[in-house]
Amino acid sequence: MSTPVRESTGLRMGRPFGIPVYVSPTWLIVAAFITYSFQPVFAASLPGYGLVGSSVVALVFAVLLYASVLLHELAHCVVAKRYGLPVRRITLYMLGGVSEIEREPETAGREFNVALAGPLLSLGLAAIGYLVSAVAFVTGPADPLSMFMRPPDGLVPVLIWQLWSSNLIVGVFNLLPGLPLDGGRMLRAAVWKIRRDAGTGTTAAAWVGRGVAVAVVVVPLLMNLMAGQEPGIGSMLWTVVLASFIWLGASQSLRVARVRARLPQLRARVLARRAIPVTAEVPLSEGLRRAQEAGAGAMVVVDHDGRPVGIVNEAAVNATPEQRRPWVNVGAMSRALEPSLVLGADLEGESLLDAMRAVPAPEYLLVERGGEIYGVLATSDVNRMFSGV
Repeated sequence: MSTPVRESTGLRMGRPFGIPVYVSPTWLIVAAFITYSFQPVFAASLPGYGLVGSSVVALVFAVLLYASVLLHELAHCVVAKRYGLPVRRITLYMLGGVSEIEREPETAGREFNVALAGPLLSLGLAAIGYLVSAVAFVTGPADPLSMFMRPPDGLVPVLIWQLWSSNLIVGVFNLLPGLPLDGGRMLRAAVWKIRRDAGTGTTAAAWVGRGVAVAVVVVPLLMNLMAGQEPGIGSMLWTVVLASFIWLGASQSLRVARVRARLPQLRARVLARRAIPVTAEVPLSEGLRRAQEAGAGAMVVVDHDGRPVGIVNEAAVNATPEQRRPWVNVGAMSRALEPSLVLGADLEGESLLDAMRAVPAPEYLLVERGGEIYGVLATSDVNRMFSGV
């Protein structure tokens, strides 16, 4: 699965294909859960190993399973890089793995291919493992269906059986047609292709994702009730956690779609505040008086040659009591004007957001192509555009 860019924490494991791979501390939780859950399974398949031996085998299985999850994520990333999409990192964590691809594919076809690569890799591993089990570990005639029901005898055969069956489940599960799963991205690409609108595809796949989240809890519960069995607390807890992850991911995708729908309205010129130039030694109260008189919403600190050197910070001004403002100069309320805080007044949409994300700041100086000051863009004004999304 892939996800919007976020900061990663964890242990760095290497750089396959030039992509940094991290393992989150939350992986220890799922490793312990897998070890605990599969210890009885391996104990039954490997008589004589005892509690400690079967627990070690279950832990080895957990490590190998996450190695296959890493291959799943690498498949996404390799295809993305082939299309020229930058990949920041892969993180393995409690619920699987995430590929942090910094930009979306330009076409629906590329989106479909990037999404399909992961499940295809998992199903390929399942097919290879099945064939290895059938050829190397099954003696005599065997019903292919029976290989899905019972692992062969022996340590290596049991591990391979568990791995290919788990990869089969991972591949099929990720093909479910709802965001944030890979199948949801494939559905998004299909709707995008048909409707020629990525936002419509995201919205449709996100709502289906919410339906998948409900089904993940309801379907197993109904199957247990119809069979006259009482669902186990552990399995129900796990399905609720998984469903919550899918629901939250689908909801985040809906928010992203709403944000993108508003991007065409995001123009630096429209949101800019008129700014007046003031020198650093001007008292804050005098600067505010001049700004009010000129109908300006911002102040730019300039040197004695009129060149901009800083932007007065609105939050710092508001935090200064009115009685102190005559004794504080505007220079003390300003942030030095670094080149990254100077943006073109013509920026709009995604380009404007990318420029702001590169160096987060409360205010930016907007300039014309010739370098003339146009105004000040406040991040709070941009955020208000997306409030309620």
